[in-house]
Amino acid sequence: MFDHLGLRVRDLGQATRFYAETLAPLGYGLQSEGEGYAGFGPAGAPELWLYAQPQGAVTEAHVAFKAPNRQSVHEFHARGLANGARCNGAPGPRPDYSETYYAAFLIDADGNNIEAVCC
Repeated sequence: MFDHLGLRVRDLGQATRFYAETLAPLGYGLQSEGEGYAGFGPAGAPELWLYAQPQGAVTEAHVAFKAPNRQSVHEFHARGLANGARCNGAPGPRPDYSETYYAAFLIDADGNNIEAVCC
């Protein structure tokens, strides 16, 4: 359904470093950057865009990233915590979502609830 999405962030440099490190275990990396923006995704296909908004409010969002396996969910969570995120749900099964749903949740510096999930 979606081609890409964008998040506004207060500190683009910090957010770019955080997402580069945290999304690496999922196979996503920095694909594009310029004055006021950075794009992440699989090779050659940025799908998550960060836009600098140093002044004013940013909108908090929930974004779930596909993970290739459970180990990558754990690595996503550990790297996120090591880079300043808050835990919003440790890696584990979520049977209330489905029998095969396995995920971890983090809150980034801008209040976004980011998730890695494999099914």
